[in-house]
Amino acid sequence: MGADIESRLQQALREAAPPCPKSSRPVVIIGAGSIVHDAHLPAYQKAGFPVTALVDASQERASAVAQKFAVPFATNSIEEAIRKSPGNSVFDVAVPAGSILSVLPHLPDGAAVLIQKPMGNTLHEAEQVLALCRSKSLTAAVNFQLRYAPVMLAARQVCESGLVGEIHDMEVIVSVYMPWDLWTFLATAPRLEILYHSIHYVDLVRSWLGNPQRVFAKTVRNPLTPKLAATKSIITLDYGEWKRVHIAANHGHQYQGSQQSYVQWEGTEGALRAVMGVNLDYPRGKPDALSFARRGEPWQVLPTQGNWFPDAFIGSMGSLQAYLSGDAPTLPTSVEDAMDTMRTVEAAYISSERDGVPLPETQRTNVQ
Repeated sequence: MGADIESRLQQALREAAPPCPKSSRPVVIIGAGSIVHDAHLPAYQKAGFPVTALVDASQERASAVAQKFAVPFATNSIEEAIRKSPGNSVFDVAVPAGSILSVLPHLPDGAAVLIQKPMGNTLHEAEQVLALCRSKSLTAAVNFQLRYAPVMLAARQVCESGLVGEIHDMEVIVSVYMPWDLWTFLATAPRLEILYHSIHYVDLVRSWLGNPQRVFAKTVRNPLTPKLAATKSIITLDYGEWKRVHIAANHGHQYQGSQQSYVQWEGTEGALRAVMGVNLDYPRGKPDALSFARRGEPWQVLPTQGNWFPDAFIGSMGSLQAYLSGDAPTLPTSVEDAMDTMRTVEAAYISSERDGVPLPETQRTNVQ
């Protein structure tokens, strides 16, 4: 690799950083489940975002998590948390999708809120969330944090440096074992894999390529987990004649040594591959990694720091706070943008139910 290319590569890696405000607002977290324990709170501690209150339906759970992470106030009342917190607090709503519409009305009009993905169990629920955010004048974003994982930020900077050329192929391959029993509310969820997992990859693709023209998908159940909804999916996003975009996810792969979890971009000049380690041994996870190759040259591992969990959650909260403070001109995962991710997910479910072409009939003849 030439000196000029190496220099451009190192410059791109130096510029890969999550968005953060110059001055942080306090955070009130609503929900004290595993994602808050494993990702939100560790990320906010690392970034220096002060968490002033933690709310959960279970006072016992709220108190235990708050004590572990030195959050000064824990309660089972949103109203009490609001009274005990500064007026400029940002609300982090980390509850199951079906509970979002019951939580948002409790927030002050004009507040800032980061809403856990998905933005509802259905597109109709997402539309109701959007309408509610607008009626209450909320500055609202959805926590599509994969965009902000360190390897994804680095991959984007390398791509924007011109070293990859024009992206013409993007694929996501996840073949792992996911312990779905960690989330009790998913046991009876009618939609599972695409809505609660591959939605991350749908959103990531959209952040790179915009909205697809069409969606082709099939999501199916696993006979080893017969009580769960579909946990295996194939999604093809149509971006025209020159781009192949493909998401394949199998969360029932229990064979060590052959599990995979990566995003790969191919361009006219080079390629990138980002390993998402958290999927490989959830929730402990393995390290993320980013590799790069110029066309005709060998792959090399690029130096990155941090992992999807918890570091990406710095970016999702940081982008909202940077927008609020005027340090960033846009809010990339606003509820308006998230609606397009929800529309794409809905298209995948519609395609899975309706689309597909049966084998054509042929004229059978006997050949003597």
